[in-house]
Amino acid sequence: MNTFYEHHQDSIRFGYRCFDRILINGLIQPFQQPERVVGFFNTYRQQYPVTKAVLKDIATQYQRWVIAQAKTWAAPIVEAPAGRRDAFVEPYFRRATPDQVVVIVKGREPARILTAIGKDDRWHLQYARRWIDQYNFYLNDAEWGRMFVRLCPYFPFSARVCLNQHHWLATRMRAEGMRFRQESNAFLTCSDPARLQALADSLTARHIEPCAQKWLRALTPFFTPTERRTAGCQHRLFFSQVEYCDNLIFDRRVALDALGDRLLDANRTIGQPNKLATIFGRKITKRYRGKLETVIEDLDLPNPVIRSYCRDGSIKQYVRDHLLLRTEATSNNVRDFGVPKAIDAMPQLREAMAAVTDRYQSVQQDILETFVDRGQLRQLAEPTRLPNGKRVPGLKLDHPRQLALMHALVRFAHIASGDTFTMRDLHPAAAAALDTTTDQYRMASLRYDLSKLRAKGLVEKVPHTRRYRLRPQGYTICVVFLKLFERVYAPLTAGLLRPVAADARLPEDKRHQLDRLYQRVVTDLDALLRAVGLKTAA
Repeated sequence: MNTFYEHHQDSIRFGYRCFDRILINGLIQPFQQPERVVGFFNTYRQQYPVTKAVLKDIATQYQRWVIAQAKTWAAPIVEAPAGRRDAFVEPYFRRATPDQVVVIVKGREPARILTAIGKDDRWHLQYARRWIDQYNFYLNDAEWGRMFVRLCPYFPFSARVCLNQHHWLATRMRAEGMRFRQESNAFLTCSDPARLQALADSLTARHIEPCAQKWLRALTPFFTPTERRTAGCQHRLFFSQVEYCDNLIFDRRVALDALGDRLLDANRTIGQPNKLATIFGRKITKRYRGKLETVIEDLDLPNPVIRSYCRDGSIKQYVRDHLLLRTEATSNNVRDFGVPKAIDAMPQLREAMAAVTDRYQSVQQDILETFVDRGQLRQLAEPTRLPNGKRVPGLKLDHPRQLALMHALVRFAHIASGDTFTMRDLHPAAAAALDTTTDQYRMASLRYDLSKLRAKGLVEKVPHTRRYRLRPQGYTICVVFLKLFERVYAPLTAGLLRPVAADARLPEDKRHQLDRLYQRVVTDLDALLRAVGLKTAA
């Protein structure tokens, strides 16, 4: 549970997290090497050489098989529509039975196919990218519900499988007798939210692999059972694109509307590169390539979508179905999270994408939230007495080395490393924030400054390692200290002690907004002192 959920939980009926769309690439790995393709045809099909005519004949046979099977399945073959395919195929799923192919969408799309170059008995195989007609089989799986499998008709039959965990969860909840209401890919009511979340977290590769392999075998009849068993003619599955969504269902639309307006304003500031680096855990350097921005999309809809991009991933937030606030992290390259592409890494991927969602919502809440002091700030400033009797100094609002360390911590360039860091990772960033060198700000000084945060429980050491972890409360406190010093304490002090004389002569409408706001604080403080009978010294 992050600070965002804690702050708004009184308005939230229930919440859950799960994967949404999961796009998986299927490749027959041995055939990614052309020389092994030659060996396969020579050993199992007694064909040598593998010519252009051989490859073309395989594609032609596959296209004829699809046409024949479509008649058997009573599934029409239609051309790909110009708009969204999900809406286009919706009517075909009405009254669909389990494990039924309902429609085949034929579309021209890019694919990596095997080509043959040469003549007579001298042929060379190589891979090339071509625009070809591919077949998208939309079907109603008994376990996964609505899904599609895209097959390339050219050898070696590269594939893509598209699943949605919401449909899988609906099947599981029905089997357990749970009551729920599903709207497209969202649950708006659920009789047992805790069980829903437990089911969502239980998804692993062993739930995906059987479904995907069942349909890939059925849709690639070229290979015999013996070839599949002895020559490894089976698709291996890798993540292509993954969406992981956090869904908060509110009790009342008015509460969500009020929050939505504030989030649109807050998320505009999240678009700054340093904030995106915090959320995605990516270090932004001069060699960085890719998007790094926040945009508002779908402005023609009642509820706009605000999306932040970073490298090959993004995170977006929007209101849907009147009561649901969705925060959805998307990855087009899971290696950005330090996760392998093989689907066996599903648990690690869930953890990494959940961390990005938590960071995103925590940054939002740090912008939205106001604080009421109940003595916590004084406790942070007081020394800490450890169990062994050692006395560790407290945290000071204006301590340069402490603020530099906090700057280095909230950068979160270490999220991709399992959300942990070492002293060596932290040292250059802290020295840079202090505007000095690592020779002047030595490792021993950094270790001493970090010990103060550890004593307050803001940073913890990972057992049996040399790595540390910034706790959620530690992140919040660091942000508060930096905000108080850099946006309130330092500017107000500068304005009071070193005012610029020319500023007093500037008309009010020509002053910068921040200057006007700071001046308003100073004026109100003077008025308060006069009202309570106190007089400031000249």
